[in-house]
Amino acid sequence: MSDRFFVVTGGPGAGKTSLIIELPRRGLHTIPESGRAIILEELQRGGDALPWADRLANAERMLEQDLRAYSAAQALSGAVIFDRGIPDILGYLTLCGLPVPPHVAAAAKSARYNRRAFLAPLWDKIFPQDSERKQTRAEAEATCAITRETYTAVGYQITELPRAAVRV
Repeated sequence: MSDRFFVVTGGPGAGKTSLIIELPRRGLHTIPESGRAIILEELQRGGDALPWADRLANAERMLEQDLRAYSAAQALSGAVIFDRGIPDILGYLTLCGLPVPPHVAAAAKSARYNRRAFLAPLWDKIFPQDSERKQTRAEAEATCAITRETYTAVGYQITELPRAAVRV
């Protein structure tokens, strides 16, 4: 476990990425969410490892990218803030009704973050939909709930972030 690795998680459209974008301006290392990058890559190359096409392939791509990011973050000094973490993949698979492959569960056990995980709750005021984020409000709410349950089940303590604008 790395006590200096922190996860900001939650459902889509809750402000996680806005927070992650601001933190380097304040001197912190951040790791972006793998999901959006994978969607963009898959759309550009005509692939189907997309959440609306092949969800298991999408989860495998996220795991690969998240493990690479976790490994690369070892070389950084000080606190590192991750926009989502490997347990999010467990929650994603569960939400999709897919079995969690043993290697995914093992990765969530071995690549550990600080015991305190920060959850950004659904915030209607800022919940957008766009070409990469197609979830409805109900799906975003369900994602937030399963994320909370998943992180708790694998041993993290949840601290809910306030619904507040990021001050720049």
